[in-house]
Amino acid sequence: MKKLFGYILTPIFYVVFGLFLALFHPVQWLCYKVFGYSAHKWSVDVLNFFLTYSQLTLLNSISFKNTYQLPKDRPIIFVANHQSMYDIPSLIWFLRKHHPKFISKIELTKGIPSISFNLKYGGGANIDRKDSKQAIGEIIKLGLRMKEHNWSTVIFAEGTRAKDGKMKPFQVGGIATLLKIVPNALLVPVAIENSWKIVRYGSYPLSTLQPLKWTVLAPIERAEKSAEELVLEAENAIKQQIDQQ
Repeated sequence: MKKLFGYILTPIFYVVFGLFLALFHPVQWLCYKVFGYSAHKWSVDVLNFFLTYSQLTLLNSISFKNTYQLPKDRPIIFVANHQSMYDIPSLIWFLRKHHPKFISKIELTKGIPSISFNLKYGGGANIDRKDSKQAIGEIIKLGLRMKEHNWSTVIFAEGTRAKDGKMKPFQVGGIATLLKIVPNALLVPVAIENSWKIVRYGSYPLSTLQPLKWTVLAPIERAEKSAEELVLEAENAIKQQIDQQ
């Protein structure tokens, strides 16, 4: 049934999703070029609200849970598992008060309406995976911006998407680099559930009637822990949340 509905509803979803991307590209440009960062961020937030709830056209539900009072005057590293490209809009929307930035492939800064513009001018790190020196330099610059503005960064610590929903081991590198620049950053795990099921059949049909969930888990203070210990703690917390399904 979920696949059958997908054949019918997927074209509607793509039209809606694509229209929002096309519509907000000039809006972003205007906000950034004329009014600066705050206006640009507002346009990105609103765009990702619409992208998040575009899932309703697939009859997918959206659930975001955060029972913690996270600081706004301190940098945060959100550590999440990664299941599909549809993880990202909801993280931008629901964590908007913390100015979330991403580490992205530099190739994505060209050719995608709205998304490429935001990646290029939004303050994240755009890395060349074939150039480790450039990648480290971009992450260091991101860390400095976090430190200056009390921004947050979302890191998908698996390094790639888990297309079957099974978590891959978390990598430490990017988080360790950020912690060197922003040693007072708070580590906050975020568990993402069921978004892999949207694309379980590929790009067409998309799956329908999926309960999509984002859950903020208990923050982790650095104290005397190493980057490896922190990442392992975040990984175990996310895995425990996902295994409760």
